[in-house]
Amino acid sequence: MAGIVYSKVKMVIFDVDGVLTDGKIILDSAGIEAKNFNVQDGTGIKYLLRSGIKVAFITGRQSVAVALRARELGIEDVYQGQKVKLEAYAKLIRKHGLHDDEVCYVGDDLPDIPVMRKVGVPIAVANCRPEVKNEAAYVTKLEGGSGAAREVAEIILKDQGKWDTILSRYYQDHKSTA
Repeated sequence: MAGIVYSKVKMVIFDVDGVLTDGKIILDSAGIEAKNFNVQDGTGIKYLLRSGIKVAFITGRQSVAVALRARELGIEDVYQGQKVKLEAYAKLIRKHGLHDDEVCYVGDDLPDIPVMRKVGVPIAVANCRPEVKNEAAYVTKLEGGSGAAREVAEIILKDQGKWDTILSRYYQDHKSTA
């Protein structure tokens, strides 16, 4: 982690399949798609949002499950069906008035590489493709869909001095009213 500047990060962009999920796509006999999302990853995303860090999804696939998960987490910037992820990335940067060095991108596969080469903090999940690992400033210890997003959130929040505020919410003494 030495040399990586997490303190400038104002937005974290996540790929979905293979990063927020284990990469498996479940299709039932009616063609309904299902995905497994990790609860701790979702909690980490909520912590980022609560701390004033924007979160976005850019994914190559189109999925109702992704739209539902984003809505559940309060994520407004969701770009699905993005075969060329740099186009969605450019829109996000313009929309939010950000510079490349203020963005962290978390990916796992070849379509993520162009965006990873642009951002200030490119991160790959532990089970990513070797070519993606070569582009990353940091590789998570945890795999995609198994806590990698939470790991990223905690690293950024700790580096920015915001983690203690998150913890204080849970370490307060709560007196019973009974």
